[in-house]
Amino acid sequence: MSEIKNIRDQFISKLENDLSIDQINEIKTELFGKNGLISSKFKTIGSIPDTDRKKFASDLNQAKDELQNLITSKINELEGKKINEKLEKEKVDITLPERPFVRGKVHPVSQTIDEISSIFSEIGFSVEEGPDVENEYYNFTALNTPDNHPARDMHDTFYLDENKEFLLRTHTSPVQIRTMLKDKPPFKIIAPGRTYRSDSDQTHSPMFHQVEGLHIDTNINMGHLKGCLNYFIKEFFEVEKIKMRFRPSHFPFTEPSAEVDIGYEIKDGKIIIGEGDKWLEILGCGMVHPNVLKNVKVDPSKYQGYAFGIGIDRLAMLKYGINDLRAFFDCDYRWLNHFGFDPLDVPSNYRGLSR
Repeated sequence: MSEIKNIRDQFISKLENDLSIDQINEIKTELFGKNGLISSKFKTIGSIPDTDRKKFASDLNQAKDELQNLITSKINELEGKKINEKLEKEKVDITLPERPFVRGKVHPVSQTIDEISSIFSEIGFSVEEGPDVENEYYNFTALNTPDNHPARDMHDTFYLDENKEFLLRTHTSPVQIRTMLKDKPPFKIIAPGRTYRSDSDQTHSPMFHQVEGLHIDTNINMGHLKGCLNYFIKEFFEVEKIKMRFRPSHFPFTEPSAEVDIGYEIKDGKIIIGEGDKWLEILGCGMVHPNVLKNVKVDPSKYQGYAFGIGIDRLAMLKYGINDLRAFFDCDYRWLNHFGFDPLDVPSNYRGLSR
């Protein structure tokens, strides 16, 4: 039994010295490792005579507990000392001047959505929303887009399953379908939101933002559409006059369909919207196709209306002089600090949209 006492006394004496954590861990391994002195003694208990085995085991356990507690205490003491030294060195001097407060900025896309919503709310439009993950029926079929239409090609559309039943919506037009199915006419809504198409370059992004407009009522015609868009473009670009033309086009969900161009000129290297001898395409529109109305249980002999789709990112680029669409998604604080907007200055028609 004196051998256990000798081991105990020897290592207690060692642990009383000024040791590092690494040195203490070495002692711990020497005692309690796989082939450590204490571990080896436990393996011999079975060979001790019955008369001495109980006392041997008791003395061995006592020595083990005493040494383990001492080792743990020494390690905790050294780690606590190390933390206190670190805290002492990293003290913060609260008498130093405070750091300058930096206010966040509103992203140009968010600002543009707020501006668009503010303008259309002035003429009676409400805002509707829908899911980014859409089903094939709402995104294509209900909008009079046949199975063989190019828009359904996997090179253009992000499908989420092999059966092409679910996809990332390619436009916000499905929101008009959802709105008309859940309610009864008249409808007068805009639907801003994210949309997705398999396209990426300096002027296109796989994820971009679009606003869909819809007005369904009795006796609605192209004149109402032209008046609505004329009002919107003048208010958005904050100009008194706007030169605008409608070019015949084709969309499956409108008939007749048109692309809308606005006049502009280049002055001092900047695009000036309003008057000029150059034309710039900004949106697509048309009268809602009778098949779309039938798909949502609206009688096309009684109701008709117009719809339009506008690229929000493109509008923001034109209005605020941003020449690269990719910058919208780079998360560069310096860029946002330059092009961003005061979060407390909410756009409104009577105060001005982009103060």
